[in-house]
Amino acid sequence: MNRRAYPSDVDDETYHFLLPYLALIPEDAPQRKYTLREVLNALLWLDRTGAQWDYLPHDFPPPDIVRAQAKRWFEAHCFENAVHDLRLFSRIQQQRGGEPSAIIIDSRTLQSTPESSHRAGYDGAKRRQGTKVHLVVDTLGHLIALMASPANEQDRAQVEELCREAQEITGGMIEVAFVDQGYTGEVPLEAARKSNIELVVVKRPGASRGFVLLPRRWVVERSFAWLSRFRRLGRDLERLPSMLLGFHLLAACVLMVAKIKPLLG
Repeated sequence: MNRRAYPSDVDDETYHFLLPYLALIPEDAPQRKYTLREVLNALLWLDRTGAQWDYLPHDFPPPDIVRAQAKRWFEAHCFENAVHDLRLFSRIQQQRGGEPSAIIIDSRTLQSTPESSHRAGYDGAKRRQGTKVHLVVDTLGHLIALMASPANEQDRAQVEELCREAQEITGGMIEVAFVDQGYTGEVPLEAARKSNIELVVVKRPGASRGFVLLPRRWVVERSFAWLSRFRRLGRDLERLPSMLLGFHLLAACVLMVAKIKPLLG
């Protein structure tokens, strides 16, 4: 008897695209009791709903099975590899170069929970105890790099690592990075130069109040907004930062597959 379908279940196009990245062992391996698709559906249900592991519906594989498989997928960079290929396909679909020459960097602070409080920090600007998630996207909003840090660490302190990783991923194609005023100063400028990237601070107009649509900067804000539709990404619910980033990468895969479905058909 087949279980009922959930709105969060992956569709055929998404599953068939992701399957080569997820099959760490053959799908019909004798030790496999649950199909990869059922495990992936369970993981995506958790990502979309933000529910606790123990609240996983009983018609999904058991929580310990899903958690163990998710850990293997995250450690093997399965979703990260898929994201990079999806970015390439999407850029080709939109008649752009395979790799970008410009990126946008930003962060957001996620409220900590008892599970993540041991690695949290206090963000004085947001008045929040939690974890910062740092995002690097291209000018189309495609994810390039991702990292997490305690919220008390300054955004500018992460520039060197983020730029270095972005250059590694794109083969050294990045020339400029757009950032907000939180990255102002000589230290982040010099950190970006180490990766041969020019750091451009996009400033708010003088005396402006409330929301202002800033050139270039709105793209990364839109990417954060897309990711926030996955309720598990609204707070830091994970004991390990690798799990937090893994759920972000899973969400990015689902969003990016939806953009290139005409190519998959």
